[in-house]
Amino acid sequence: MEQRLANTWRLSVNEKKFIETALLSDLRVDGRCPFDYRNLTINFGKDDGSSEVQLGQTHVMGFVTAQLVQPYRDRPNEGTLSIYTEFSPMADPSFEPGRPGESAVELGRVIDRGLRESRAVDMESLCVVSGKSVWAIRVDLHILDNGGNLVDAANIAALAALSTFRRPECSLSGDDGQEVIVHPPEVREPLPLIIHHLPIAVTFAFFRSESILVIDPTHCEEAVMGGRMTVTLNANNDVCAIQKAGGEGVLKSVIMQCLRIASVKAGDITTKIKNAVETYSSARQLRKIKRHPSVNLDVGGGAGSLKDSQGISDGEKSINDQESIVSQSGSIKNDESTNQGQLDKRDFDAKNFIGGPSCWDPHSKGVDSNFLKATLASRGNLTAMKKEDMSDEMMSSESMVDEQEAKVGEVNLSPVAAKTLSEENGKKTLKDAVKRKNKRKKKKTTTIDAD
Repeated sequence: MEQRLANTWRLSVNEKKFIETALLSDLRVDGRCPFDYRNLTINFGKDDGSSEVQLGQTHVMGFVTAQLVQPYRDRPNEGTLSIYTEFSPMADPSFEPGRPGESAVELGRVIDRGLRESRAVDMESLCVVSGKSVWAIRVDLHILDNGGNLVDAANIAALAALSTFRRPECSLSGDDGQEVIVHPPEVREPLPLIIHHLPIAVTFAFFRSESILVIDPTHCEEAVMGGRMTVTLNANNDVCAIQKAGGEGVLKSVIMQCLRIASVKAGDITTKIKNAVETYSSARQLRKIKRHPSVNLDVGGGAGSLKDSQGISDGEKSINDQESIVSQSGSIKNDESTNQGQLDKRDFDAKNFIGGPSCWDPHSKGVDSNFLKATLASRGNLTAMKKEDMSDEMMSSESMVDEQEAKVGEVNLSPVAAKTLSEENGKKTLKDAVKRKNKRKKKKTTTIDAD
């Protein structure tokens, strides 16, 4: 505890006089002013309903749990809220394990009075079945280090834990509608508690018959003070509870002064708690979001161009069929050059096409490389299939050109030559195994000889 004194009897007379003399000069041992709070830090655990508060050297942890119980007979429609404190010898050597002492009981009562009696938590919202089943909220406060002013630190820890706690959602079933089903968080989203306001506890210490007044006393100042008063109020300046401990009497004017100071401090602490809870809620929502890799294959452009080119070639074929045979021979050559240019363009696009997701999420961390490789491989197969289809179209177009040129040759030949040529074409020889381009050239030479 960094050479901090644990028990009051260890403080010497000189140390007590030094503390009192410094307070008369509006100075404190830790360098604060009489009405200044120590540094407040609020942290949250991974589970909902857990908080950790550090006020100076005071360290308190809060944890909230809930279970279904039978309500009280006088309040069948309301749940319950209970506060339990645990003082560990690790926090202070004066704390003894086992049965809670007087300080532990007093701490639990002060916090319970400020939370439950002020109706900060909506108890009616905790009812499941009237008179049979309600939610019982339990707040466990563990003192990890006693640096003074345990009431304020424990109160903040309890409020922070209650603000982030979420109870399971319930539904009724059965023939009579009285059977309670508790849904796990994976099935239904847990429900937060309904908190109307945040009652903040502010503790004052009195020295030398209320002539000296300080806020947030430390462990050493608590060993010297003659009295203590805890004021619990919310940000709306509504007084929830007042606890006066010690033998020193307090005047009415001093109490009003404490209330004015406490109202300002309560507003500041409320803002800090809400900001911490909002930060935790935002982080919790981000943890719930499951990012999926958005892999969209942008291959629509290539398919559209293929469809357009096919439509153009079909239209040209239909137009060419309507023309005369002699004019077809000239137009076929133009079609060959056009088709050849389109095919070259398709091959160039297919070679230069680099696959990849069109909508890439730079913040995504769940991209599966194996899935992406398989997608690109399947796209390569599609490109190969398209090339085969285009080669088949070229072969069919060439066969049509051969047939049309043969018809042109038959028209220009005499009847006897045409009959001889048809008989020769009907016979199958080894020349049929030659490529069609050579065969087409051979036919052109025959037509020239015939002429």
